[in-house]
Amino acid sequence: MNNSIPVVSKIFCSSTPTMLMIRRRPIVVNGGGFVVTDLNHNVIFVIDGCGILGSKRELMVKDGEGEPILFVSRKVGIVQALSTRNKWNGYSMDYQGKDKLVFSLTDPKSCIATSTPMRIHIEPMRHCTNWDYEIGGSFADRDCRIIDCTGKTVAQMGKKDLIGGKDFYHVEVQAGYDQAFIIGVMAILDNINGESTRC
Repeated sequence: MNNSIPVVSKIFCSSTPTMLMIRRRPIVVNGGGFVVTDLNHNVIFVIDGCGILGSKRELMVKDGEGEPILFVSRKVGIVQALSTRNKWNGYSMDYQGKDKLVFSLTDPKSCIATSTPMRIHIEPMRHCTNWDYEIGGSFADRDCRIIDCTGKTVAQMGKKDLIGGKDFYHVEVQAGYDQAFIIGVMAILDNINGESTRC
């Protein structure tokens, strides 16, 4: 597919827009994450959070077969402690378990920086100079989107009011964009907002 924009891998890019359904796992049953299915209820991704991994700052995105494909962790350390923003790093995992930095996301960690948008940098840097993607809207209200540096919406989140309230929502990923990357960003937003991936 010539127009694909892989971050984790081109195998997670589709030639058509794709609707992904997200359902939070109950905390008491394999808690600490959520499951992503297609419209036919086939499991596409599984996200493990603190309840399974045991660490508050780590997330794992697995494919439908249960193989780890993306490891996400929040950066810590003295420099990070003095910063006004948290930094999350996403690492792609190969079949041997080796990881490679593929993106980083920064979010404000204090009320002083809340007017600053969440931004995502792809590694290695793409055609944009300061950032590649930006997150707009409200994850808590299930109404947020990911846009690229040209202003194009690449993923749009929505809620399913009739089924499960906040436990069930969807994300539409536009053609050519990496679905594993988008779900990794959703996992970070879930954690930032204190939802299913948090302890």
